[in-house]
Order: sequence, then structure tokens, then C-alpha cells
Amino acid sequence: MKRVALVSDYMTRELITLSPQTEINRAMNILLDNRISGAPVLADDGTLVGVLSKKDCLKAAMQASYYRSWGGRVEAYMSRDVQTLEAGLDIFAATNAFLQSAFRRFPVIEDGRLVGQISRADALRAMKDSWD
Repeated sequence: MKRVALVSDYMTRELITLSPQTEINRAMNILLDNRISGAPVLADDGTLVGVLSKKDCLKAAMQASYYRSWGGRVEAYMSRDVQTLEAGLDIFAATNAFLQSAFRRFPVIEDGRLVGQISRADALRAMKDSWD
């Protein structure tokens, strides 16, 4: 019998992360330059404290346009209520988490530390592989 795949089997381990103190315009350029839709935000001790998405950057850009002033730090715009998945979670439970939420990606935690990120595409790939 085939082993059920885990989140850790399909997650991305090489992540671009941001600091809460990063200037929002720099963070926006990092997301755009790397063609990613969001990035985990880590405190100095490596603790996951938020996620910054392109949607968050759009809010910052709208405020900048309105006030005619660009600026601020990631911590002012990031989402702080971050839903995570455990690295050892089976891929079916992870897929269900995607179906139950609007999130396109989840940070992956192991022993309380950020170890990766899994996207909808990763989950779909895992589901496809389970059919083979």
C-alpha cells in the first residue's frame, strides 16, 4: 500500500522572507521581482509574525496615492492572524484546508518553526500524484 503524502513532501523549502521593519516599497519590489504573491514575515529570532501579500501591498499603494506619501514598514500592512499547516499533516487534510479558506498558500511549521510553504498548486500536484 502506498504511503499517504505529507505536506513536507510537497512544500517549498527555499523561501523569500521579510522582516517587519522592511520598508513596504522595498517589500513590494521583492514580491514583484521574484514573481511571488506573498512572503512570510519573520521576527529577528525567526518567529513567524505575519504574512505580506500583494493584496496588502495594494492597500499600501492606495494609501500612498491618497496621502501623496509613500512609506511605512511591512509590520503596518502585513496580516498578523496567520493560519499555518504542520509539516507532518497529510496532503488530504492540507487540501481540505485550502478548500475551506481563501488562502492561496500556507506557511508550514515544524516544532514551532517555519520550515516551508505550501501552495494550492503544490496540493494539486500531490493529489495528481496520488492518482498515479
